[in-house]
Amino acid sequence: MLPLEGLRVVALEQAVAGPFCSRQLADLGADVIKVERPGEGDLARGYDGALDGVSAYFAWLNRGKRSVVLDVKSPDGAATLEKLLAGADVFVHNLLPGAVERLGFGWETVRERFPRLIWVSISGYGLSGPYAHKKAYDMLIQAEAGVIALTGSVEEAAKVGISVADIASGLYAHSSILAALLVRGRTGRGERIEISMFEALTEWMMPPMYSLIGQGRAPGRAGLRHNMIVPYGAYRCADGQVMFAVQNEREWVNFCADVLERPDLTNDERFATNAQRLAHRAHLEDTIEVAFACLSRDEVSARLERAGIASARVNSVQEVVDHPQLQERQRWTQVQTPAGTIPALLPPHNLGSEPPRMGRVPALGEHTAEVLAELERAP
Repeated sequence: MLPLEGLRVVALEQAVAGPFCSRQLADLGADVIKVERPGEGDLARGYDGALDGVSAYFAWLNRGKRSVVLDVKSPDGAATLEKLLAGADVFVHNLLPGAVERLGFGWETVRERFPRLIWVSISGYGLSGPYAHKKAYDMLIQAEAGVIALTGSVEEAAKVGISVADIASGLYAHSSILAALLVRGRTGRGERIEISMFEALTEWMMPPMYSLIGQGRAPGRAGLRHNMIVPYGAYRCADGQVMFAVQNEREWVNFCADVLERPDLTNDERFATNAQRLAHRAHLEDTIEVAFACLSRDEVSARLERAGIASARVNSVQEVVDHPQLQERQRWTQVQTPAGTIPALLPPHNLGSEPPRMGRVPALGEHTAEVLAELERAP
């Protein structure tokens, strides 16, 4: 059995954060009932039609769920949602601030009726404070949390190219649900979980914030270089760039001797520690690129490998799709969508006892009749 088999999750969700949380639960065996509005359903269905008419985001986030169309603002729809919650273990929602409360399904109301229910709110800024009312989307949270201030080149800021705020909050919600299930197993009581996208991402910002608190200055943007560790990043060779990371003093000694072939640099006090290398990074990084100027990427990569220095290629998306590591570890599989079969990556849970459930991506309302019939049969 998968670890969450027998668990019922009701997800009043849209876009990325809520669906990413509940998809983890579905992959691990939970019965996730995705409640969608009539007409267009989850707004992520309309992001694009990249997969023969199916949205790339929707396909990624919603496999293995059952789609039920309900107008939860109507009396009948609200009554049906209440019946679903009566038989549920977890209620996940990430609608606009205050929406669930206006529908009559806020925590204070729900816990009286369903004391074993785990109630999970995912919002932009949390349910209290001066920003509680604000709409929030991933790029806006990246900006508010300071991530954009650290991302991009020295000349120009950039956002992270994937939905890191949504993903962070979805993962925190998922892990919090697992913890709440353990507590409920001991106490028999449900739990209120409140996840803020802003708090999830600011927690990831602690190293640069500690740098500011402790030293009076925050790290700046460094492009394809690390803003707190040197040397770490992409450096020019004769025919392109090589990316590598020196993480400790032992590696620094090996890097100087075996990669740069400049063992004398280990005696230079300007480079004696990472803090010193960071302070003198311009001179050090010029020295590195002068040494690499007559070497090819393959030659530098071979030296790094021999020296035990971690390195990587700056891959295109196509190169990731074709990556030999994914092929060798058999990470690609297939899932069904309303338009046919698409490739999918296995989730990284990697439980040794049971593979994940790679369920079908549902059509809008595909399971409405089935789920309503189950409610009619329920005692």
